[in-house]
Amino acid sequence: MRRKNPYVNIPVTLISICLLLQSTFAQEEDAYERYVRTSRDFKSVNQDREWILKAWPRWTYMPWTYQWNIGYDDASGKWSVDHGYNGAFLDHGQTRVLEVDKLAWVNRFGLRFYVDHTASKGYLHLWDGNKLKEHAEEIHSTGIRPKPVNALLKEKLEEFIKRYVNNIKSSPCRAAYALDDELSWGHFVHPCMWQVTDDFSAYTAWLKEIYGPDEAPQPSEWISYDSIWPKLKDWAVMDFDCSPLMDQWTFNDSYWNNFIGDLVEYCNQIDPATPCGYVGGQSPNAFGGYDYAKVMRKIQFIEAYNLGGSQAIIRSFNPRNTLPTVTTHFHKRIEDSIWQLWYYLAHGNRGFIGWVENWFDGKKPADWHEVLAPHYIEANNSIGPLVSGAEWFHDAVAIYYSHASIQLGWILDAEAHRKTWRNRNGDHKLGASHLVRCAWENMLRDEGLQYNFLSYVDVIQNGVPTEYRILILPATLCLSEIEAERIREFCQNGGTVIADYLPGLWDQHGRGRKTGGVLDDMFGVRHDPTMRAGDVFQSRLWTEVDQDANYSSESCRSFMTNRNDCLKDVTGFNKAVRNVPVGSVNKVGKGTAVLMNLSPQWYNAYREAGFTEAQKREVFMKHIGAAGLKRWVWVEPAGQETHGCEITYWTKERRTILFVCFNPELTGTSLGGGNAAALKTGRADVQIVFSKPVKSVQDERAKEPLPDGDKFDFSWPMNEAVVLSFAEAPPR
Repeated sequence: MRRKNPYVNIPVTLISICLLLQSTFAQEEDAYERYVRTSRDFKSVNQDREWILKAWPRWTYMPWTYQWNIGYDDASGKWSVDHGYNGAFLDHGQTRVLEVDKLAWVNRFGLRFYVDHTASKGYLHLWDGNKLKEHAEEIHSTGIRPKPVNALLKEKLEEFIKRYVNNIKSSPCRAAYALDDELSWGHFVHPCMWQVTDDFSAYTAWLKEIYGPDEAPQPSEWISYDSIWPKLKDWAVMDFDCSPLMDQWTFNDSYWNNFIGDLVEYCNQIDPATPCGYVGGQSPNAFGGYDYAKVMRKIQFIEAYNLGGSQAIIRSFNPRNTLPTVTTHFHKRIEDSIWQLWYYLAHGNRGFIGWVENWFDGKKPADWHEVLAPHYIEANNSIGPLVSGAEWFHDAVAIYYSHASIQLGWILDAEAHRKTWRNRNGDHKLGASHLVRCAWENMLRDEGLQYNFLSYVDVIQNGVPTEYRILILPATLCLSEIEAERIREFCQNGGTVIADYLPGLWDQHGRGRKTGGVLDDMFGVRHDPTMRAGDVFQSRLWTEVDQDANYSSESCRSFMTNRNDCLKDVTGFNKAVRNVPVGSVNKVGKGTAVLMNLSPQWYNAYREAGFTEAQKREVFMKHIGAAGLKRWVWVEPAGQETHGCEITYWTKERRTILFVCFNPELTGTSLGGGNAAALKTGRADVQIVFSKPVKSVQDERAKEPLPDGDKFDFSWPMNEAVVLSFAEAPPR
């Protein structure tokens, strides 16, 4: 049948206007903006909330049975359930272990489990840690990944996935599939320079997508950091061109995460009822595929080590706290294990994967299981269900996540190592981007304010959401033109933007700007594009800390003081650019822009020193207060005893759920992390104070109602949590 022309009755002039507007928009739209809006690099796999909450309905402790000496029989099953270990794990789709039907055992006791190595091992994770030395030369080379990511690898891994999932999917207890453990396009997040794929045409096609077909560079070779670091001592900002290296890393991240997303979707085809992701997630990093703005769009489940703020970043990028996120539990001592449970529950984790090492003396369980059991059972039966499906509540503060700045930050940090950059590791405890981010997180938490991270992708696609009043730019060295435009719009419309140092002096590819920072006009300052390393922080490096000299520092204070010749401001923080003023405040439309020109890194040392020293955060926090933000709940008395306490809050079914927990410094490595350093374990008599009275209050741990009011007294074991709920939203 002939179709009627839908435009037949529209006046020609109107059509002309529409076409003209369309053409104008196409011309004005930045290629990078179009790339972020339309590329498959940022397309999400299925993350339907109802489907995932059904698949993972409760808090779950899943022992990784490395030394599970008690077998799989009725006695061990009963022991697991009685001690709160309500989950399990299966490996490589295997249903039998030591001639025992483990899957039948799991089903009999109703243990929710995940399947590890669903895509086998040795492909997404290349080598165990001690084998790196054998491959050091190739991992630092500009060659091809030994097992290149391509169609052949995809076909091979899909064969594993199909076989392993079909072995398991009849079980009603399956909770998630993990493609692999500690996967990476390199080796963990160790410095790696190779190409992720043997299809070089994929890189040239991607460059055309991200730059636009007419502006895309034509790379003649794949380079390494050796092509960059010798130039840093001579470059001015305007001379910088790290794009050949940063583009390679960004491409590797995109190609890798798209590959992971394809495997997740294939797994969904075999078992449409169960989410898929991976375990052993690392810190945000220039290497390995850990741009979490991409990662969190390509998975449905993740276990990540709490390194470099990864847990808070994952929580922030987890839509409505839908995806089950868990972390690793290593038992070190009883007090620490209890703290881990309550801390990670308070921050939205949906369970533990426990490393079973020294849990048993022969076949006899260690005595400490009896002490931990009541806490795990409470998480299983009452507090876990309470927060399942709850949504994080923030105090209108966003911290910007710029992955390009993490990349350029690594380039600047590693300069101190010179030729030995190949040995660099542990970025989460060394890198300026990580430590600046950590300082901002802890300043806000210690001030009694909660936040979300906000990714460059979300800002480019949707602008800064109106739910935020403050946007913090932590060591945000790199900004694209479209990001700057979105941030400027937020400020003009009434938001407050606070940057610490050097905001947007480089673009998203790591190229220095010829005219200063892209937001200089908004901040009312001028960064001289002829600045060199001696004009910023130290006299000989671009960074605040000589990270080679401080590679093994044992405290935050020694890290900040050993062989560092920064200009320390009267505020107690290091000045960034020597000829730019500190604390510039500029009115922009209805909003305010603040350039601190200070690094907050010293706060990590001040916080470590205690309550009094930590008050130095006021130089940063006063600008949050000036924007009208105040805490609405706090703990009294404030002082050394309660220093480090944190309050988190969630909303669910017209109620607010509130946790008071202790927020210490964390320890961990690329093999796992999340234990507390300097943990407080005593009891503190505290009062939880609200700015306005709250109603229908419930002590959720005691299961007792409390009277309406604005003050509530507790004797708080500081390695546990106080858990309250009350009617309606927080009284801001």
